[in-house]
Amino acid sequence: MNSILITGGTGMIGKALTKILLEKGYRVIILTRNKAKAQKFIAQKEDKSDLIQYAEWNTSKNIIDEDAIATADYIVHLAGAGVSDKRWTKKRKQEIVNSRTYSGKLIADSLKKIPNHVKAVINASAIGWYNPKFSIKENENGHTEDEPADDSFLGQTCKDWEKSIERVKLLGKRLVKFRTGIVLSNDGGAFPEFKKPLHFGLATILGSGKQIISWVHIDDLVKMYIEAIENEKFSGVYNAVAPHPVSNKEFVLRLAKIMKGNFFILLRVPSFVLKFVLGEMSIEVLKSTAVSCSKIQKQGFTFQYPEIGKALQQLIG
Repeated sequence: MNSILITGGTGMIGKALTKILLEKGYRVIILTRNKAKAQKFIAQKEDKSDLIQYAEWNTSKNIIDEDAIATADYIVHLAGAGVSDKRWTKKRKQEIVNSRTYSGKLIADSLKKIPNHVKAVINASAIGWYNPKFSIKENENGHTEDEPADDSFLGQTCKDWEKSIERVKLLGKRLVKFRTGIVLSNDGGAFPEFKKPLHFGLATILGSGKQIISWVHIDDLVKMYIEAIENEKFSGVYNAVAPHPVSNKEFVLRLAKIMKGNFFILLRVPSFVLKFVLGEMSIEVLKSTAVSCSKIQKQGFTFQYPEIGKALQQLIG
């Protein structure tokens, strides 16, 4: 079975992907800054322990385990500092950019320098690429992959992020880039934050509540990465979002009814409060982004959770 080298393997997506790859019998190499720490984060079954190994790299020092590159059949590049983990100071914004561009450059440089048999690179990106769009109609009105990057901080970060890995195509490697929406998972990301107020009976609507959320269930996202590995027809950029985006208000009310029935209080958090608390990052919290997934559907991908109701029921149920 092929070996999959994963960067960012200790993150929410990396752990979910690793679990499924191991179940399918793939060998997995977790590329990490700290092997000992990574081993504590990655849950593995005893009968699968022989299929997983750990290798170290350091993007700031331009160091990478050459054996990991030489051994890999595919590379899944997920590494990057969390966009919403800390307030956007000038220093933090630079960390967000550097963690993505330095790592992409190191991978491309390594594939050029180190003899390898890597067939494809699957690279994470984000729908932060796009400018605001308020339409909630069907996919024909959502952002498509051929649109230019937004002039915002995240738009330009995504542009530089994707550009940093683009050179692998010149080496004859198949390159797939997933512009990912809000990932719904109980193990991290935005979803647990949406649930927190509801534990106290509060359904918190952010700003006007009209902003569009283009989301994807973690199981569907992992399935996309698996298909990108296994299906050679996957190439280029794909929006990794479910077919039916929803407004912030609809999302919160659907979640509230599943968790609390009718026993919750509707609470609106004004935009100015979010701007005060979050600073520049509030722009993204309040941003409306309706994104189309028609390209990946035309590629033959079938969503397990196309509707928000079914996705929320599975996560809560």
